[in-house]
Amino acid sequence: QVQLVESGGGLVQAGGSLRLSCAASARTFSSYTMGWFRQAPGKEREFVATISRSGGITAYADSVKGRFTISRDNTKNTVYLQMNSLKPDDTAVYYCAASGVPIPTKLTYQYKYWGQGTQVTVSS
Repeated sequence: QVQLVESGGGLVQAGGSLRLSCAASARTFSSYTMGWFRQAPGKEREFVATISRSGGITAYADSVKGRFTISRDNTKNTVYLQMNSLKPDDTAVYYCAASGVPIPTKLTYQYKYWGQGTQVTVSS
């Protein structure tokens, strides 16, 4: 069982930055592929970014590529999402998730463990 707790959300103006953190309870954190997803009101949950177990491989949704950066610190059991040049369309609840799949994946169903989410609101 893996417990995930996100933090760092909030209200920011367009063009601003936020850094989300996700702390994991698992002693074997480094054995999990990690991902960030988001869900805006009335929309499906969508993939944002994923990172391999070692942190050496990352992948992003086209909508955030070049603006967001995912990273992880396996010594702290934490994954991060640095969000720059934020836009109102980035407004959503952001979730981190852990997958037992050994390679980075964008597929929601391959993530077994989910956090409770943190709200990000970008004002225009």
